[in-house]
Amino acid sequence: MTIKKGLHRYRGFMITMALMLGLTMFNRELGINALEISAYSFKEMFFILPPIFILLGLLDIWVPRETMIKYMGEGSGLKGVLLAFFIGSAAAGPLYGAFPVAAVFMKKGVKFSNILIFIGAWSTTKIPMFLFEVASMGRVFAITRLLINIPGIIIIAKVLTALMKEDEIKSIYDTAEKMVA
Repeated sequence: MTIKKGLHRYRGFMITMALMLGLTMFNRELGINALEISAYSFKEMFFILPPIFILLGLLDIWVPRETMIKYMGEGSGLKGVLLAFFIGSAAAGPLYGAFPVAAVFMKKGVKFSNILIFIGAWSTTKIPMFLFEVASMGRVFAITRLLINIPGIIIIAKVLTALMKEDEIKSIYDTAEKMVA
């Protein structure tokens, strides 16, 4: 990688660091606080992302593409939707962990709407979150929220898939293929 490409690739990071440095010079306490929060976020990512990538590597090697297509591909129907919900709901970690998994799913031939359902389930229907809501906000609230979210996720996935052009979806799959390869 040339220096020019490196600078271009990391320009957002460099601009952010320059802004944080300027903030620190303007208001030392606020700048230090911002740096501490950023350091905490980097540390959190450092401990969460490696296990996700290890599991992705195992998924990529152990699960054949044909199996993923059979259970979550174009002809998967209801079982693909249910599997996308189950995997997303059983997942652990913050939402940014879902995107590398989605990229591997794309490489394996998972249907686009099932990928959107998986991401929606990861973000809103996690089992630990549901149990927390039952304990802290009550069973009625938790079940009501879940029953509203499930059809909402499916509707959003179907609408987004219908609104996107086939070449846009293909472009997303091509980009995911390059990232995972």
